Formats: sequence, C-alpha cells, structure tokens
Amino acid sequence: MKTVLITGCSSGFGLEIARYFLDRDWKVIATMRTPREDVLLRSEHLRVIALDVTDPESIRKAVETAGPIDVLVNNAGIGMLNALEGTPMETTREIFQTNTLGTIATTQAFVPQFRERQSGVVVNVTSTVTLRSLPLLSVYTASKAAVNAFTESLALELEPFNVRVRLVLPGRAPDTRFGENAQTRMQHGFPEPYAGFAQRIFEGWAESTEITRSVDVAEAVWQAATDPSSPMRIPAGADAVRWAGEA
Repeated sequence: MKTVLITGCSSGFGLEIARYFLDRDWKVIATMRTPREDVLLRSEHLRVIALDVTDPESIRKAVETAGPIDVLVNNAGIGMLNALEGTPMETTREIFQTNTLGTIATTQAFVPQFRERQSGVVVNVTSTVTLRSLPLLSVYTASKAAVNAFTESLALELEPFNVRVRLVLPGRAPDTRFGENAQTRMQHGFPEPYAGFAQRIFEGWAESTEITRSVDVAEAVWQAATDPSSPMRIPAGADAVRWAGEA
C-alpha cells in the first residue's frame, strides 16, 4: 500500500485530496499547521500530523514522523488579492514564505529519500493565474509562477533518479477559503483610486459560470501521482482546462 503526504489539509483542496486518496486505499498523511482530527473520517490508513511549511524545525519533525512516503503533494498556500499599491511588503514576504519558499523547503526535505530509493513523485499545486494574468493578483501570481519554474527545473534534475515532478493548476474555486484568506490580509481594503476598478473586476468574475471544484483538483493530483505518462502541467477544473487550451 502506497503512502501520500499532503500539506494544507485543514480545508479546501488539501482536504479533498486526502479524502480522494483514502477512498482509493492509500495511506494518507494529512498535514496541517494545527492538526484537527475532526475534518476527516477516522481510518486506520490516516495519520494527521503538524506541519508549518514556513518553519524548518516543523518540516524536520514532519519528515521524521512521516517516515518513508511515495508521493509528496505540496498544496499548502495562502491567498492574496489587492492592488500592488495596497500590499505591504510584509504581506508580500508572508505570501512568498508560504507559497514559494515553503514549497521549496518541504520538497528539499523529502527529496533525499526519493533519490535514494530511485522512486517517488512530487506534485506541486499552483494556479492557472500563472497561465493567464489577472489584475489584483500580482503578488499571488508571482508566488505561484515561481513554483512553476522551480518545479519544471527540478523535474529535469530528478529524472535521472526515476523521481517524477508534476504541476497541478486549479482555476477559480469559490468553495475554498481563498477569498477568506485573502481578506485577512486586506485590513485597509483597496486603495481608493482602485476601488471602482476592483468592483468591475469582481462583477466580471461573478458572472463566470466555469469554476474549479475541489474534486477536480483531487482528480488531477491523482493523475499526477499515479500516471507516469501524465503531462508536466495538469489543469484542474473547467475554467482551468479552457485557459490552458488558450495559453
């Protein structure tokens, strides 16, 4: 029985990915900054452990606690939505610390066991905003685009060791906590000159009928983890598939 470790499992994509793999008889290590046993049904194949991807000691302990794994899914991330002028550099650093450096650090910690065994898969969850630029998401997009570049380069250096590295790119997912997370970093709202522009953008997004469901992302991650012939970039969700086709 294979084992997958998934970061950011307290809600949204990570929670659904954990459920998806459990339903297919995998051992699942679901990680969260603050572990909660109540978000997933109890299973002899499930372990919930603490992991803060911004904390080196937390990463070290998670690697030690997890033991050997077959697949690492880097899903942990935080949202950000604002004009650049309304984004303090402290917030920008926070976004990159989790979305970009957290992904790199967690991957770096697990790669040695994959290389030594000559087997393993790394799946990094980013976003289709890296394929089609949207306003008010400049910092968030940059944090995810960096992961895309990191992933594609890493894939080349791990290929000689029979380790696969893949990207999953979700679209807009209203059923996740992205908006809630983003709002916590918008204490002062949009800068006044951008208020009308932002309102028009939101109205346009509200009219869109194509969205990404959490299960779409879980299915894409499953493909990346289990299909050696899967492409480097796998769009997840109706809107993501369309955007990827147009990119």
